[in-house]
Amino acid sequence: MNTCPTGIHCILEISGCPFTLLDNETFVKDSIEQASQTALSTLLSLTSHKFEPQGVTALGLLAESHISIHTWPEQGYAAVDIFTCGETANPQKACKFLVKSFQAKKHTLLVVPRGQNQSQATSPMDAPQRAMETGRAGNAS
Repeated sequence: MNTCPTGIHCILEISGCPFTLLDNETFVKDSIEQASQTALSTLLSLTSHKFEPQGVTALGLLAESHISIHTWPEQGYAAVDIFTCGETANPQKACKFLVKSFQAKKHTLLVVPRGQNQSQATSPMDAPQRAMETGRAGNAS
């Protein structure tokens, strides 16, 4: 039985970010592009929407899955979702890049293996173990 996960799903919360970065659609899209490169993934397409009076949602479709960023500039907060499959991509490297890029003062990263031992999981409480990391400025490891 294969115990390797089908993919890795990173759920990254970043806060304490400058309003101007979070409200800049071009910056958010460029950050997805650079995060994809950092993760050694293949960006297939990139789309975004700028909200009024503030906020951006951007989605990068990857050959390996996706990267999404949703920002709330008025709160200094962004929700980031990165899912990759395969043996090459490293979504944790993309998360580390985004923490620095958005100048986050704090972050929380939840790493969830996807597709691992799914036949044994009978409820959400039985799902595979999840790893979580939190950090402050200067500790984006």
